[in-house]
Amino acid sequence: MQLHPIDPTPSRDQISAITDAEGGALARATVNLFQAWGLTDAEARNLLGGMSARTWARWKEGTIGRVDRDLKMRMAHLMGIHKGLRYLFRDPARGYAWVRKPNAAFGGSSALDFMLRGEISDLARMRDWLDAERGAW
Repeated sequence: MQLHPIDPTPSRDQISAITDAEGGALARATVNLFQAWGLTDAEARNLLGGMSARTWARWKEGTIGRVDRDLKMRMAHLMGIHKGLRYLFRDPARGYAWVRKPNAAFGGSSALDFMLRGEISDLARMRDWLDAERGAW
């Protein structure tokens, strides 16, 4: 039996950064996602790291300016959360509603309550939790 070499997985620093064009697309998708989740403007701005009301209003109108690296990462985690929910729930409306429902896994709080703590690490942890939930099947 002959062994064949396996291509190495690139390290994190070899993975390309999110481009400005991708950041704009993420921003537009995030506005739509937050609408589907039924978020208030204050909740949306909190999840986006304390974005100003004026900037959020421009985003909702379709005017996306410069998106910094941390904000791109927040939105990437939010899209990962959305993807995880789409895998867990066949009916998209159930996944959107789940975000606000109390959950024993979060001590009776909702996933949204957990994410609204404001740290980017909270978004990453929620994404990881959803990935683990669907991986258990």
